[in-house]
Amino acid sequence: MGEPGREWPLTGRTEELQFIDRAGRSGRGTRGVLLSGAAGVGKTRLAREAVAAAVRRGAVTRWATGTASARALPLGAFAAWTEPGGGDASWTLNRTLDALLHGAGPAGAVVAVDDAHLLDDLSALLVHQLVLRQAAAVVITVRAGCPAPDAVTALWKDGHLERLEVQPLSEPQTAAALEAVLGGPVDSTTAGRLWKLTRGNALILRHVVESELEARNLRCVRGTWRWSGTPSVSPVLADLVATRMGELSGPLRDVVDLLALGEPFDIELLVQLADAAAIEEAEARGLVTVEQAGDTLWAGLAHPLYGEARRAALGTLRARRLRGRMAMALADHPEHHGDNTLRRAVLAVDSDLPPDPALFTEAAAHAALLMDMPLVERLARRAVAAGAGFEAQLLVTTALAATTRHEDVKDELAVLTAMAVTDAELVRATLVRVPALAYVTSGPAEAEAVLGEAESRVEQDGFRLQLTALRAYLEATQGRLARAVECATTALDAPDLPDEPVILASVGLVAALGVTGRADEMAPAAARGREAAARSSQLGFLRAPLTMAQTTGLSLAGYLRDAENLAAAFREEVKDQEFGNELSGFIMGDAELARGRVADAARRLREALVGLREHGNAGGFVYFCLLSLTRALALTGDLPRARSSLAELEAERSPSFAVLDPELALVRAWVTAVEGALSDAITLAHEGADGAARRGQYAHEVLALQTAVCLGDASVAGRLAELAGRVDGPRVRAAAAHAAALSSGDGEGLRAVSVRWEETGDLLSAADAAAQSASTHLRRGERAPAHAAAARAHRLAQACQGVRTPALLEAARPVPLTRREREIAVLVARGLTNQQIADRLIVSVRTVEGHLYRIGNKLGITNRRELAALLLDG
Repeated sequence: MGEPGREWPLTGRTEELQFIDRAGRSGRGTRGVLLSGAAGVGKTRLAREAVAAAVRRGAVTRWATGTASARALPLGAFAAWTEPGGGDASWTLNRTLDALLHGAGPAGAVVAVDDAHLLDDLSALLVHQLVLRQAAAVVITVRAGCPAPDAVTALWKDGHLERLEVQPLSEPQTAAALEAVLGGPVDSTTAGRLWKLTRGNALILRHVVESELEARNLRCVRGTWRWSGTPSVSPVLADLVATRMGELSGPLRDVVDLLALGEPFDIELLVQLADAAAIEEAEARGLVTVEQAGDTLWAGLAHPLYGEARRAALGTLRARRLRGRMAMALADHPEHHGDNTLRRAVLAVDSDLPPDPALFTEAAAHAALLMDMPLVERLARRAVAAGAGFEAQLLVTTALAATTRHEDVKDELAVLTAMAVTDAELVRATLVRVPALAYVTSGPAEAEAVLGEAESRVEQDGFRLQLTALRAYLEATQGRLARAVECATTALDAPDLPDEPVILASVGLVAALGVTGRADEMAPAAARGREAAARSSQLGFLRAPLTMAQTTGLSLAGYLRDAENLAAAFREEVKDQEFGNELSGFIMGDAELARGRVADAARRLREALVGLREHGNAGGFVYFCLLSLTRALALTGDLPRARSSLAELEAERSPSFAVLDPELALVRAWVTAVEGALSDAITLAHEGADGAARRGQYAHEVLALQTAVCLGDASVAGRLAELAGRVDGPRVRAAAAHAAALSSGDGEGLRAVSVRWEETGDLLSAADAAAQSASTHLRRGERAPAHAAAARAHRLAQACQGVRTPALLEAARPVPLTRREREIAVLVARGLTNQQIADRLIVSVRTVEGHLYRIGNKLGITNRRELAALLLDG
């Protein structure tokens, strides 16, 4: 773990170090490099690394630093090598040069000068002479934007030194630096936030990380480093930021403080609140940036930490007064901003202005459209406290339901229901209450009871149709799919259906169509639901389950690229929203897993899971995430974590999500298969297929039977051929061809199927088919096509980031064993006893012993250790 004062490893600077090394050894007349960049960007660190490399080569090295105080003295930066006494400047200069180069051998000398823009003229001349005489390789750092002595500037302008503009760390470089210093994986959202906050400045990054470690905001959670909360500005960091900002006069401080509390801000309004000359000075000093958007000039602080530091330093009363002034300015000029209501409310809610319940309620609705649920709750609670009624309470409850706040939502739901006086209010309350009960707090039984009670109380047809739309949502997630389609279609066919029931019916319909094999019919309902969600402050957050339902349906059908594109678009849409990265993370991870990028998927899903768990039950999203994560862990061969994840998954299972039971069966199948018990794994895949068929989830049945085929089951070709006539998409046809080729022992057919899978984007299935092709050819003694297929399987497995399936392991380690003998051999290699193997395969111990005797004779091995070395990695 990173500790204050610990030297950070240099990461992400390989190209810069190579550039410096080449410049120092150049044969073109240049013997060194000038490093230019902003304060804290990492110039000094690069120079020190270059000097350290020179020491390792045996060079004599010298390090000098320019300072403001030493600038008043001739050769002040080189005082350590300057002889006291008489002599003119030329004599002193030459003696100092000699002292610097004393002891240089065949490897030469390297002289580094940090902050060379602060050198006195004679020191600058000395450096100039070193370079012109090619007496030493020189590494110089200067701060960008600061004037340097002419002798220094001439070195790079005249081509005597190479010049390198040292750039801030990129986001990937920042992530690499964080992982190096923290000693473990860093959540991608955390890395992104820290990069944005520090703008890639290495020095600021270090101080921020140390400050956040000290404040316990940056913590290792379940093996991944995550940053939560707002930055804590430590005294050291505050001093660093204050130094960068410089001294702030009263008028200048007003400008910075106003923007710290309300940036970006319209310049025309800002000049009404602060001195115009001070605003201009702030821009000239680089404290403020001004950008034009349309016809409006906007002012903002030049660095995110300026705002953090000033907010930390502001007193409560001053902050409240300034917020109130900005809110009043916005109220007097409503034409200036499309989001005027929300901006006013955010400023007013913590100001010295009297509370405005109407403003807070309207603004909370705006925030809900932006999916900023913490802000929705904050504004709506203030509205309720100020006397607002049902609308504000509905928004409070919406925020809690959307963020799955189990401990709070049930009480607030009761308050909301008590406030509902009319049928219209009862229905609106029910549309929030039932999903919250089903997926956040109590489960489907209580949700069904509340829905049934509402249906019995409401008589008007329009309101009953809204409840029918809600029922479609419940029926779909619980696996009653025909009923879900019926209810959703009935509701969506009604004219003038409000947005909220449109969203619910659309999610239910898309989910049902996807798993029943009617993916080609999803798009219109999904588009209609998405349009309604964009307008709804009450249920707009359901765009996440809507996206998940559609990507699941596309993936099941085999439209894998479409599913991944949709997931990526959703991730872009919600990336800046609270809880957005977690929701989009598991949807994106599932899409990556379907494409076969198992390592990327596993990392993304682990990150999403940690964030989801911080939100408690997370409305069932933890369960969805664990389904994909457990399968990813199994496919990478990480059995301990896969077993642990499966145990968590089983504990999270809820009847509210019975529609996902076939996927649970497949996760169990993959964990069991990677353990080596292929017979059990195939049985589990069939259980998933049978359960899916009983519910009409034919797309899930196809996936389950395809899984059985990939595990070596040659018995399902007939059923897949039947399903090819009723299930949409390329998956079922490829799976049917795969099963037929495996059933007939057609090695060339399996290779062709592998090509077909690759064309659909399913690299994992393509790898398995190629591996099965290799094994089939090898069993027939067809060595050339076997090697070609094995090479193809290896290439695809590499594209799948090292995936390890039974088919791939068999192709990689071909041995003359029957399928049953290989199964027993792998179980032995996994460490199971003969009795455990017999219990697992439901055979006698004597049968197991007989198989082991034959295995030993065939392979020429005498113990279990040799068997493990032969069949398993590591």
